[in-house]
Amino acid sequence: MRAIITVIGKDAVGIIAEVSDILRKNDVNILDISQSVLSDLFAMVMLVDITQCKVGLAELADTLSERGHALGLTIHTMHEDIFNSMHRI
Repeated sequence: MRAIITVIGKDAVGIIAEVSDILRKNDVNILDISQSVLSDLFAMVMLVDITQCKVGLAELADTLSERGHALGLTIHTMHEDIFNSMHRI
């Protein structure tokens, strides 16, 4: 199973490391990552494999969201199927 993680907020040192550390601790593998900085706005999209994840998707999403809030970021996590359904024409 795969999920999509989006991260938006003011650019700062260590954003990718913070998100990656949570994923590492939960045995989530990063399959693809795209990030950019426009002026001082940071935007990142990750495709991750949650097959071996130690917690459920909802708990992982909550953990990422809470950490994002503490860092002044918005982090959304959703199952790939939901993401695809939302963006289907």
